[in-house]
Amino acid sequence: MKVRKRLVSATIAAIMAVSVPVSVMAQDDAKKAAPWYQVGMQSLVTKGIVEKGVKQNQEVSVKDFIRYAVLSLTYQHGIDSMKVASEKGWMKEGEFTSVDAPIKRGEMARIIVRALGKEQAETSLAEYAASAKALGLIQGDADGSLHEDQPMTVAQAAVVLQNYSNKMLSAMDESGVPQISVEDFMRSPGSFGYELSPDGKYLSYTGTWENRSNVFVEKIGEKSEPIRVTSSKDRDIAGFFWKGDNILYRKDKGGDENFHVYSSAFNGNKEVDLTPYDKVSVQLVSGLSGVKDEILISMNKEDAAIFDVYKLNVKTGETKLIAKNPGNIMAWVADRQGKIRLASESDGVESTLLYRDTEEEAFKPLVTLKDGDAMNPLGFSADGKSIYAVSNNGRDKTALVKLNLKGEEEVLYQHPEVDVTGAYYDKNQDKMLAAVYVTDKAHLEFFDDKFEALYRKLQQKLGVSESEIGLNDYNEDMTKLIISVSNDKTYGMYYFYDSVSGELTSLGNLSPWLNPDQMADMYPISYKSRDGLTIHGYLTLPKNKKPQNLPMIVNPHGGPWARDMWGFNPEVQLLANHGYAVLQMNFRASTGYGKAFMDAGDKQWGLKIQDDITDGVKWAIKQGIADPKRVGIYGGSFGGYATLTGITKTPELYAAAVDYVGVSNMFTFLGTIPPYWETMRNLFNERVGDVEKDKEMLKQVSPVFHVDKIVTPLFVAQGANDPRVNKAESDQIVEALKKRGVQVEYMVKDNEGHGFANEENSIDFYNTMIKFLDKYLKPQSK
Repeated sequence: MKVRKRLVSATIAAIMAVSVPVSVMAQDDAKKAAPWYQVGMQSLVTKGIVEKGVKQNQEVSVKDFIRYAVLSLTYQHGIDSMKVASEKGWMKEGEFTSVDAPIKRGEMARIIVRALGKEQAETSLAEYAASAKALGLIQGDADGSLHEDQPMTVAQAAVVLQNYSNKMLSAMDESGVPQISVEDFMRSPGSFGYELSPDGKYLSYTGTWENRSNVFVEKIGEKSEPIRVTSSKDRDIAGFFWKGDNILYRKDKGGDENFHVYSSAFNGNKEVDLTPYDKVSVQLVSGLSGVKDEILISMNKEDAAIFDVYKLNVKTGETKLIAKNPGNIMAWVADRQGKIRLASESDGVESTLLYRDTEEEAFKPLVTLKDGDAMNPLGFSADGKSIYAVSNNGRDKTALVKLNLKGEEEVLYQHPEVDVTGAYYDKNQDKMLAAVYVTDKAHLEFFDDKFEALYRKLQQKLGVSESEIGLNDYNEDMTKLIISVSNDKTYGMYYFYDSVSGELTSLGNLSPWLNPDQMADMYPISYKSRDGLTIHGYLTLPKNKKPQNLPMIVNPHGGPWARDMWGFNPEVQLLANHGYAVLQMNFRASTGYGKAFMDAGDKQWGLKIQDDITDGVKWAIKQGIADPKRVGIYGGSFGGYATLTGITKTPELYAAAVDYVGVSNMFTFLGTIPPYWETMRNLFNERVGDVEKDKEMLKQVSPVFHVDKIVTPLFVAQGANDPRVNKAESDQIVEALKKRGVQVEYMVKDNEGHGFANEENSIDFYNTMIKFLDKYLKPQSK
């Protein structure tokens, strides 16, 4: 971990006198040894690493010491410690003949020196022990002997790990970092979303104009002023793409999620709403590469609940119906020639991938999927006889597959622990170049040596890890590429790379006003739920603050069929900058960890899902990170629901709560879902609950029916036009609390939907939230 190396380097110059002589550690009589081991032992017991009654003088096995070290020195507490130690380079293959044998003091020294990132050219256990002594982790006998070949005891292990902890903590001056304004964290980002024009001569990107995201175009290699091609003042552009010499973009009105497609020539000519239909939402099906002036879209123009496919002329706005939805089609896929040849039908639980050779033929079943199995087609091969997809059909984890026209799969790649989330594809070679998967961070599995060499060269040029770099766009022969770089402390940087000349040009920065050196580190964490599931997540700690007894914000994600990932998160960084630890967890039902993990969340809203969140809070308290009296909970959408559930189910756990567009009443929520979610009604019945069959359970997990248990100060924020979680969800909980005489802060924005998109509204919300949290979680700062 980067922070560890930095902190260690700051410590070496002033080693604290906290190490214990090996001669003292060799004493067998724990009673005579008195206090030398007590602090370290108490720490191991408090954190649940060793049992309270363990004998301090018993020998420690290799496996147990590695477990002690991983649990003491990392936040990876729910997974195989041997694997963690191996991945971190603390131990190497062949170094131990048996992990069940007692660990020698020199072997312990080797592990701990590597953990500090201070391994040099040591070749023997004696040299590692000497290095550990030099680092202040141990002291020798008066005669200088270190007893590197003797076995280590529990007490000795506890002291060494405590010395390590003290060393790390001593490097922190508790000064924190300068406080950055909400306005700087939440202002509209700088230029981002760079794309190449089809001819490769121009760059388009999103930039800020009139406090709204708009589209700009500039010519590659010229320093002329970029041309603004959109003029949206009411709402941010939701996304854009090229079609010939036109820029097409999507936006809605006031957060109603009825996205229309607009056209604007890159020379700044008049903008046109190409789909000017009231209460209609438009989705892109295919850009029809090689077809002049036409694209394929789907929209719910005829029936609010279903989407038909149309061919849209981007010059005239003329639409032509291409495929009629019988009512159960969830997705459409076009081949290379723009013909709709694949469709996915579903009743919400079971689904079928449909196929046809030509648009004149009827669709026929290709693959039938049951029990929530999924197959997401990525597209056709060049000859149209194969289909690339990510699929978990017949397996727990989603894999990258190639499907023939008989529905038979060839697995190209699958990861044993997590789902494959996507892939890079080369159109010219008709070949998958790499698969993408996310464990603690995003990683790639390469299939093409040339592509891997290109990727590694970019990493080297930019000085970043595999997880920090992304290929956002590239031309067909991959000689011109748009590269992005992002991590937990950098919002995003964009570059243009010419692979022929090797020239790398900086394009833009999402937040040049934020200094990465003042941002907080985000650590991958894991812990065990009360029923034995491994829960992964992230812990962000305020910079230059000891990770002890901190005020903490628990931040459950939305969805719940989504997941948190490692990377820059403005609201998490805002909270950390104001001195809060932030805990995010991928509770059961989260995506990315396989079918069984997601299914474990079925009908567990407010039940086992909430227990996973509660277990995370208790884990952070047990590790000494969070002050149990200063824990707050904040979430949006499903995270808002989890917030309300948290303060009704475990009110003693939270001192403040912020509900952002969250569900309060399962009955009204399920009764007001958008029309275009009706095809997923069975999915909601299966995964959330049926309002008739599961009536008692849904009442039990609806926070609005348990407001009598709320004692936690609450702040509620809601968009008036929210089509997913209606304003009534927030109104109900606020009114119920006011009837009880409970004070609750309530913010409603009339021009917003499911979350605040307009800059001024976001700034108002986060300013109010920070003041609210500080009031209840930092009483000493009044």
